[in-house]
Amino acid sequence: MKALFDKTVHLLSNMVDYRAKRHMVVVSNITNIDTVGYKPSELTFKNEFERAGKLAMTTTNPRHIPPSPNSEDSLEYELKTSDDVVKIDTEMANLAENNLMYNTTVEMLARKFRGLETVLKETK
Repeated sequence: MKALFDKTVHLLSNMVDYRAKRHMVVVSNITNIDTVGYKPSELTFKNEFERAGKLAMTTTNPRHIPPSPNSEDSLEYELKTSDDVVKIDTEMANLAENNLMYNTTVEMLARKFRGLETVLKETK
């Protein structure tokens, strides 16, 4: 089963989850725009730079340092609160961007599954 659903499917499904959660955060910011004392929140990746170092690597020379094993495949994110006030223009731009990225990620995931479907039909 793991051969059928590779890291791409896993990563794309994690990104769909992230985009759905980010949508809720941005909508919450917009909803509370008139709430006195409300501070906007943002969903960000935890340790982005550490995770960037965990990409799959290969050695091309025996003298290269071997890559460390990738122990964590899921995306980790955290909710950060800002000290600024909610700005409707910024939040609407965030909402539009997130919507586009969500739709793009879902389309990529759908294409991956269509590719798998084509392979399965061709092997009959």
